[in-house]
Amino acid sequence: MIQPRVSPAAYRTVTVGALMLLTLIIVSGGAVRLTGSGLGCPDWPACDNDQLVAPLEVHAMIEFINRLITGLVSLIVIAAVLGSHWRRPRRADLVWLSWGLVAGVLAQIVLGGLVVLYELPPVLVIGHFLLSMVLLWNAVLLLWRASDHGGPADRVAFAGHDEPGVRGKFRAGSWLRASWMANAVVAVTSVVIVTGTIVTGAGPHGGDEDAERIDVAVRDVAQIHGSTVVALLVLLGAQVWWLRHQQAPDHVQRWGRIVLGVALLQGLIGYVQYFTGVPVLLVGAHIAGAALLWIVTVYFWLNVRGPQVRATAETTLAVSA
Repeated sequence: MIQPRVSPAAYRTVTVGALMLLTLIIVSGGAVRLTGSGLGCPDWPACDNDQLVAPLEVHAMIEFINRLITGLVSLIVIAAVLGSHWRRPRRADLVWLSWGLVAGVLAQIVLGGLVVLYELPPVLVIGHFLLSMVLLWNAVLLLWRASDHGGPADRVAFAGHDEPGVRGKFRAGSWLRASWMANAVVAVTSVVIVTGTIVTGAGPHGGDEDAERIDVAVRDVAQIHGSTVVALLVLLGAQVWWLRHQQAPDHVQRWGRIVLGVALLQGLIGYVQYFTGVPVLLVGAHIAGAALLWIVTVYFWLNVRGPQVRATAETTLAVSA
């Protein structure tokens, strides 16, 4: 039997599609909650009793479309797994990462079912969103590795960077400090996202008018969330300045500026939505911004930590022709 062969370029296209659809499902899930359609399909996996397709009713159709997008996500994840096995040269790190997407999507499907069956409890809704962030991390790492960032660790000084003289400008102590600062950016961004989900869990957009809310004052948790955003912006500003001062590779500085720009925009949207009574469109933009912020943060982390990520992979993962 002739086994299909997938080129590295074709497989990279599949991983781009996986990342895009995993981002889309976060936005569509937000639309379900913001339109009060969380119980538009009150059963799972069918929409209502034994009816698989939603009736022609707004809330039911919105929830049903979100489930259809989940189906598309499942298909692209299957393609990612098959492609990782058929890719030539075959790389075990891509195989493991693609199976990580399978595990994450299956967990999301089960958790999503529990969210519906238990009628949108905030803890499960928050868990559903945070698991989506884990899946995005996996998808970004898969795309990054599929983009020829899985070769020998000593090939470049930074991920995808091979400019003459870079090793002499930025290594040893500077490299170590940059790595720790990148870790700090990921950690603080994680705290920002978690506190943001708590604000949402206490706010008015619960997915259904009768949905349970977290019993805390929105103003209090919003102030905590805002403080974490300020801390992130200060950290990112310091990191961007320090990378420039230390003459870090251009692409590393560029990703630092991208993360800072997205964080500034996300913070602006957050403050405007808070002081304008959390309008639905701005909240939706804030949800999309959270996904984008997480994606660029992971890319920034990979560009700083790239050689170490590859070196770790090489100790456990084989490359076969």
